[in-house]
Amino acid sequence: MGTLPQRKDIPPWVKPPEDLKDPEVFQVETRLLEAILGPRGRGIAYFEQVSKVMLELKVLESSDLTEVVVYGSYLYKLRTRWMLQSLAEWHRQRQQRGILRLEEAMHALGLEPEMK
Repeated sequence: MGTLPQRKDIPPWVKPPEDLKDPEVFQVETRLLEAILGPRGRGIAYFEQVSKVMLELKVLESSDLTEVVVYGSYLYKLRTRWMLQSLAEWHRQRQQRGILRLEEAMHALGLEPEMK
């Protein structure tokens, strides 16, 4: 990747140009990322500071995924990817358990949706 990020406010813990050369890029479901980082990404600055990385998020228009680009030192990038993917999986499982509990409660109350 030959170009540097468009962002102008590079955090002090990210050392240009070496930390900007080879970013870690992956995709996460947008709804799960919002659950992790808060509505409209309010928690991004805190997450960056704690993780010692710089994040760029790009919502992919053709799907419900967000591309996450992580800049920083090699170990911090890997740790951040692992943390975000682990938190996303935790939120996914938590939501699935909630749906299962709702279905069980609806069944117990006899409120099952009618199939068409």
